[in-house]
Amino acid sequence: MYKLFVGGLPFSTTNDELQTLFAEHGTVASAVVIMDRETGRSKGFGFVEFENDDEGKAAEKALNGSDLGGRTVTVSEARPKEDRR
Repeated sequence: MYKLFVGGLPFSTTNDELQTLFAEHGTVASAVVIMDRETGRSKGFGFVEFENDDEGKAAEKALNGSDLGGRTVTVSEARPKEDRR
């Protein structure tokens, strides 16, 4: 699995829209827009997982810095989740 962090998303972006955007570059295992628990509104970032590393890297290269809904999207390999205390 190759997991990507996607930042700078328009707040109206849905999981389905995120999946559709990245599916043009390969097989997407999951696509999730992170939502604020209290407001239910998008936090403006999400994560996309590809089943194939090469497809994930190609999507990262193709979509990093691209325009989505008037916002510049940042795409990079996701770092492992840090432990919260």
